[in-house]
Amino acid sequence: QVRLVESGGGLVQAGDSLRLSCAASTFRTLPMGWFRQAPGKEREFVGAVDRSGLVTNLADSVKGRFTISRPNVRNMVLLQMNSLKPEDTGVYYCAAREPSTIVATQAREYDYWGQGTQVTVSS
Repeated sequence: QVRLVESGGGLVQAGDSLRLSCAASTFRTLPMGWFRQAPGKEREFVGAVDRSGLVTNLADSVKGRFTISRPNVRNMVLLQMNSLKPEDTGVYYCAAREPSTIVATQAREYDYWGQGTQVTVSS
């Protein structure tokens, strides 16, 4: 079983930045991603990165503002969030999946999930 631990959430104002981190408890390098869920809404895809860190995918709603990357530490993923908007508010979940060549965008394609970290953007 792989355990994922997120950090970096908080309360910020519109236009501010936050960086989320996620660490996985495994020596294997897994494809990883971020999802978010606002109150009363379904969990939605935010971004994903492959094992190499070279292939990424971001939701249209965050392109140009968010960046997903892998630092030089095995099995960590970062989500840099700039120009935050109130509609970015939600619980952000880190996810990982067993190795695949596909950069997955559907929650059902992921095998492991973190507990989530709250991001609140005030207007």
